[in-house]
Amino acid sequence: MKSRKFGKDLSKLYPVVEPDMSDSGSVDNVLEFLVIAGGRSLPEAVMTMVPEAWQNDDLMNPEKKLFYQWSGCAMEPWDGPALLTFTDGRYIGAILDRNGLRPSRYYHTVDGFVIMGE
Repeated sequence: MKSRKFGKDLSKLYPVVEPDMSDSGSVDNVLEFLVIAGGRSLPEAVMTMVPEAWQNDDLMNPEKKLFYQWSGCAMEPWDGPALLTFTDGRYIGAILDRNGLRPSRYYHTVDGFVIMGE
């Protein structure tokens, strides 16, 4: 890997995934690495890690398909967890696993809260 931001010091960030981490911990490690060392925005990093099933989606925006095609060169899609939630204080989001086998439900209250469950 290369990084303009970290240069020769990039190796100081290794290992990207800490030993003996849970699946959720490993996701968190990779996501943090993509945002901090990779310079990606949080939504972009999440979309890179767990892309939608885009190849046969005729309704998807062509530019979004190109993004998924490009980011697929950077890493293999993460096939879990079933529901991934994320925030960085600016963005809040959630995505389902690529298979969509476990749907989630959410409710947005009038006073600005989002309640979500799987």
